[in-house]
Amino acid sequence: MKIPFISHTAEIKDSPYSIEVKELTKVYGKFTAVDHLTFNVKKGEIFGFLGANGAGKTTAIRMLCSLLQPTSGEATIAGFDLRKNAKSIKKNIGYMSQRFSLYDDLTIYENMQLFGTVYGIPHKELKNRIFESLKILNLEDKYKTLVYSIPLGWKQKLSFATAMLHRPQIVFLDEPTSGVDPIVRREFWNLIYEAASKGVTIFVTTHYMDEAEYCERVSIMSNGQLKLIGTPTELKETMQVDSIEKVFVKFVDR
Repeated sequence: MKIPFISHTAEIKDSPYSIEVKELTKVYGKFTAVDHLTFNVKKGEIFGFLGANGAGKTTAIRMLCSLLQPTSGEATIAGFDLRKNAKSIKKNIGYMSQRFSLYDDLTIYENMQLFGTVYGIPHKELKNRIFESLKILNLEDKYKTLVYSIPLGWKQKLSFATAMLHRPQIVFLDEPTSGVDPIVRREFWNLIYEAASKGVTIFVTTHYMDEAEYCERVSIMSNGQLKLIGTPTELKETMQVDSIEKVFVKFVDR
């Protein structure tokens, strides 16, 4: 199930992939956090990025988001070269961290307005986008509510909507449903499916193995290396088990 790497220049307009990674490596002294990572993600794909704590997932994501320079290797993100076009990459991706990243002492509207302004969305257009997003979330009548007072599930959905305001080609989600109840998790995944149906590439990490089953393809990292990659069905057949959770457990126990 090795994924071929498509060679690229600084910018590609006709590639079927929104993320292309070849031999991406990050070394800190004698410690290799990410070790020669190679994979591709198709445009509009929901791609699961799994691994135990310390496997190298966060370091890899930080490099793909152009927040951290790789030691070696190359990558193309949203058609832009990772080393040469960091600013263009940041304009074309969204990111939602594991920890809630909006400001508790601002209202829902003020938070979305702040982040939208940072991304350079014109004021009139931004207002329309904010209320379109709030309508989808059923939060139109809560736009003046301070963020600290809303439930965690609403906060997570609001973070996702905010990360999507500038209409990125790719959105990176780092354990987006951590700590929320099953109903909210299902609602959150409905938002993910809706975004993917519009061509947005979803790159998601999760510790909930049932969520990994929702992904079109899943990868598993260990000790900084990408060990397995394929569709949930392919991985289950390879490991001769009936769930991604059992794939993960069996793989870790090797």
